[in-house]
Amino acid sequence: MNSASTSFYYNGYRQNAYNRQAAVQYALTYALKPNPTYRYFPLVNDTSGDCANFVSQCLYAGGAPMIFSGSSQWFYNKNNTANTKDDTWSISWSVAHSLYWYLKINAEKNNKAVKGFEVQNTSGLNLGDLIFYEDYKGIIFHSAIITSFNKIPLVSHHSYEALNIPYFRPYSYKKTHFLKIVI
Repeated sequence: MNSASTSFYYNGYRQNAYNRQAAVQYALTYALKPNPTYRYFPLVNDTSGDCANFVSQCLYAGGAPMIFSGSSQWFYNKNNTANTKDDTWSISWSVAHSLYWYLKINAEKNNKAVKGFEVQNTSGLNLGDLIFYEDYKGIIFHSAIITSFNKIPLVSHHSYEALNIPYFRPYSYKKTHFLKIVI
């Protein structure tokens, strides 16, 4: 595994714009106590949650640019009121399935945005990379960020709040998707 500050080449991209250390530090800071400046999406009847919102915040802290227009949007807009319920956001910011496809499509189309290249196993992952969880119906329902390694990736996530737990423990799932993050 490479360190958080190591530059490397991936699919022709020089990886130096994504600040893995900043993304991971953000995750470690807010994994167990969500950042109050963002809206928190509670788990309701196992149909929602805050995982993608939290992972998006981590990506943004790591330097991923928000995209407010066009066909592929990814943003969180704080409306500068005391109530985060007045804020707006894109579906790709707040829904795990949409975030996964946003990152994958950006990689496939070489969009000028944060990209997610799928790798087949954990040996290709670094701090700040992402893991998505697919259910038995083929839906990506959860996302997490890698915040440590102890022979295997340890992840942090929301809904439920967790810090540095083994990546295979969050939920019951059919398949994991490992995304290498590149800006």
